[in-house]
Amino acid sequence: MPNLHEIENAMPVAPLKIIALSSARKMGERVNDYLVEFRKNIHNDKVKTDPAFQGYSEDNYLAEVETPRFGSGEGKASIQESIRGKDLFLLVDVCNHSITYNIHGFTNHMSPDDHYQDLKRVISACNGKAHRINVIMPFLYEGRQHKRNGWESLDCAFVLRELRDMGIANFITFDAHDPRVQNAIPLNGFDNFTTPYQFIKALLNSEDDLIVDKDHLAVISPDEGALDRAIYFATVLGVDTAMFYKRRDYSTIVNGRNPIVAHEFLGDNIDSKDVIIIDDIISSGQSMLDTARQLKRMNARRVFICCTFGLFTDGLESFDEAYEKGYFDKVVATDLTYLPSALYSRPYFIEADMSKFVASLIDFMNHDASLANALTPTDKIHTILESYNNRQEFDMN
Repeated sequence: MPNLHEIENAMPVAPLKIIALSSARKMGERVNDYLVEFRKNIHNDKVKTDPAFQGYSEDNYLAEVETPRFGSGEGKASIQESIRGKDLFLLVDVCNHSITYNIHGFTNHMSPDDHYQDLKRVISACNGKAHRINVIMPFLYEGRQHKRNGWESLDCAFVLRELRDMGIANFITFDAHDPRVQNAIPLNGFDNFTTPYQFIKALLNSEDDLIVDKDHLAVISPDEGALDRAIYFATVLGVDTAMFYKRRDYSTIVNGRNPIVAHEFLGDNIDSKDVIIIDDIISSGQSMLDTARQLKRMNARRVFICCTFGLFTDGLESFDEAYEKGYFDKVVATDLTYLPSALYSRPYFIEADMSKFVASLIDFMNHDASLANALTPTDKIHTILESYNNRQEFDMN
């Protein structure tokens, strides 16, 4: 993160409050704990004496909100405490399908559409009261519908414009499928953060025998869409990169997409090298597992899969089977979206904890401080790599 002195001597925009919707309650509680710790340890005497810092150091920054449903399935939002004059951060996970509600006597799992509607209800309840409203939506709702093919809807751009029109000041997301969608709101704050630092930190903490150089490690993009992400990761690590080209059958459509008929490898020899596959999303995971299978057939030593959002929409059975067959060794996924509890019992799973990073983002944005170093964590990656290669302990936070 940026220099802490930037916020130790800066006034906040307004008193801080966080609303974690039910979909992001777990993340919200961890973020709150870090913020309480940050501000209790800050070295600024004005915090205790200057009226401008009233409410700065608190035991809790979470504001309670309820989003109940009527029997018909309609909903509403109700803020349970005053948020007048607050710098408000709304945290939502549109992919949390574990939350249910009753409709006409049936139990219904909340979809991304349901979570998005609840977010708008909360914004509506806060408008005209909060000093500023900021939305943190780690998984960009409709982010994969970022462009129009034929007579399709252009959902992601519409979402961003709708939230802008509702009065939000800043929109924060992670690993947007195509960050160019921010062009839909060119005059508003849109920050898209990536997670390479958290990936490498989690992986190095799990594996004690990685050799990070061109002769022993390579970074793989599973398709052309993830190539920029893989190139940055490989460049920072000082290793080679390669990619798979997805050859599709454009004569037919299956589940809304042209099916993949083959993965063509483009890159140097990976014989006996460890490889890291890096992508933004594991959806069903079939494409990722096909990539891992081919890398093993090319005699890759170990295969590590890193993804920002582990959705596992078809369950974990295919990953369990692929792991038993030796197609991959580890899966690293962040906790930015809901992860099924069963995943934590799998021997191949590593969680990349993002709560401290999110808390730091909120802290700096509350002071209108620069986030430049958070957007490009190159120096931090180099620091932990140096410590790891010298077999020294490094800061896991």
